Amino acid sequence: MSTTERPRILVVGGGYVGLYAARRILKKMRYGEATVTVVDPRSYMTYQPFLPEAAAGSISPRHVVVPLRRVLPKAEVLTGRVSNIDQDRKVAVVQPLVGESYELPFDYLVIAMGAVSRTFPIPGLAENGIGMKGIEEAIGLRNHVLEQLDKADSTTDEDIRRKALTFVFVGGGFAGAETIGEVEDMARDAAKYYPNVKREDMRFVLVDAADKILPEVGPKLGQWGLEHLQKRGVEIYLNTSMNSCVDGHVVLKNGLEVDTNTLVWTAGVKPNPALARFGLPLGPRGHVDTGATLQVKGTDYIWAAGDNAQVPDLASGEGAWCPPNAQHALRQAKVLGDNVISGMRGFPQGEYKHANKGAVAGLGLHKGVAMIVMGKMKIKLKGRLAWYMHRGYHGLAMPTFNRKIRVIADWTLGMFLKREVVSLGAMENPREEFYEAAAPVSAAAAAKKPAADKPAADVAAEKAKAS
Repeated sequence: MSTTERPRILVVGGGYVGLYAARRILKKMRYGEATVTVVDPRSYMTYQPFLPEAAAGSISPRHVVVPLRRVLPKAEVLTGRVSNIDQDRKVAVVQPLVGESYELPFDYLVIAMGAVSRTFPIPGLAENGIGMKGIEEAIGLRNHVLEQLDKADSTTDEDIRRKALTFVFVGGGFAGAETIGEVEDMARDAAKYYPNVKREDMRFVLVDAADKILPEVGPKLGQWGLEHLQKRGVEIYLNTSMNSCVDGHVVLKNGLEVDTNTLVWTAGVKPNPALARFGLPLGPRGHVDTGATLQVKGTDYIWAAGDNAQVPDLASGEGAWCPPNAQHALRQAKVLGDNVISGMRGFPQGEYKHANKGAVAGLGLHKGVAMIVMGKMKIKLKGRLAWYMHRGYHGLAMPTFNRKIRVIADWTLGMFLKREVVSLGAMENPREEFYEAAAPVSAAAAAKKPAADKPAADVAAEKAKAS
């Protein structure tokens, strides 16, 4: 950690906004003008729109993340969490992965903590749910689904088979619809290699409390997406919520009950709850309240953008707020970076204004929906062409040229080679096999140990057992 006396620009969060804002600041900053410090619990940024494809095996998981230290070589990157901020003293409390927390002084502050999964106090959700906010969850979901096929193919117990082959997804927005579309596509392909498992044996269920899915692309394309998934055998229940899921027994509000080993929760996001401890002005939903310049209201040295900020949408009119998506995050980060430099030099700051360019969603290989906005005209696409638009847009939006090439290479290889259907579930407990091999040896060595070398409690226990 630098001890320089130069002004410090502290960026809290290394996600989309944090990464791009830090890059912009470093690009615009004069040599030695300030120190840029980025603090995040992970040492990498995750491009979340690609998580469904990573879960389906269409993209290598390592290509979906961008290492912060490699992309920001001129910045300090601290792996940890900012647990508190003292605005009067301009000091942040950093809790590293290991060791004691410490204070970090700053002169300018960027809040880019993003969002977390929005959950509700549903019995069993914490114990059984799988989220889709990080690459770890995408990898875990892929391994888990393939492991369920392994179980179903290897057992003769119908109850075990039925539970293993039932997959429930809660949430019909972008994350939910794309994830169930990609996972169903992967499971359908994988079933070809299991003699005792067919697609007809699987049950995919999508639940949403709203009256439609994919609201971001409009009602017509959303309806097409719904009908498309239904044709693929996905059961969709709208205007329905989940009451409980204890021990994998899912009970829906409409009375439907199913047993499953797989419950994927994608029912929206909410601002990082840590914001409540920073003493910042928050909106009604917990977002940091900012002006059109992305500067936090009531301050002249704090900026915020992305999923954790309530940013006025000047292109949509008074009272509108920018939606939490990659399209706005990328552009907000650039304006934020410019405004931090302007604020540091005492220059006027620019306002953020961006008209919606549309939305794209992939529902599996060669399947998707897209709404492209060109002035007052809206172009609506579906099927293979929309899928190309989805990949084209996100391929260009992927940070760094290095990652763009890797992702495109994955897609290109996928055109000629079949996707892998191997479950690496053991990755979640990599030491289990070694422990089982070493534990008996360790126990035997302890039994042969002289009594003088053993703890008194162990000797007493052995004597009591012998008597």
